[in-house]
Amino acid sequence: MRHFEKELQRLKVKVAVVTFEKNIFAQKYVEDTDLQWPLLADEKRELYHAYGMLRAGVLDLWGPASWWAYFKEMARGRIPKKPTGDVHQRGGDVLVDPLGIVRLHHVGQGPADRPAADALFRRIEIERERFRKKASRG
Repeated sequence: MRHFEKELQRLKVKVAVVTFEKNIFAQKYVEDTDLQWPLLADEKRELYHAYGMLRAGVLDLWGPASWWAYFKEMARGRIPKKPTGDVHQRGGDVLVDPLGIVRLHHVGQGPADRPAADALFRRIEIERERFRKKASRG
């Protein structure tokens, strides 16, 4: 998402990254990714469970979609690093509006299953337009 920083700023979207990792693993992630957004530690995985992000199976982790994603990264010159944490923990993407309403809830089926950034941006625009129309009527 870092290469979409200008679009995120244009849309006035705030980003936070949630991890279950702690201490040195979380710090390593921040360093490896040059993370500029807040990193929230959910060591008890309460948010993960609340959003249905439970454990992934072996096929989710090592199926064709994951291999294809790794292949594309290697083709770009990026060698995937050996994971250091719980690889079975599912991730996902959640968009929460300023009123606290969840507008998008995507549970990843594996490491390669992420919504495309342009789909997220379209969803943000749709929700903003819906909010504007509702505000103008009321």
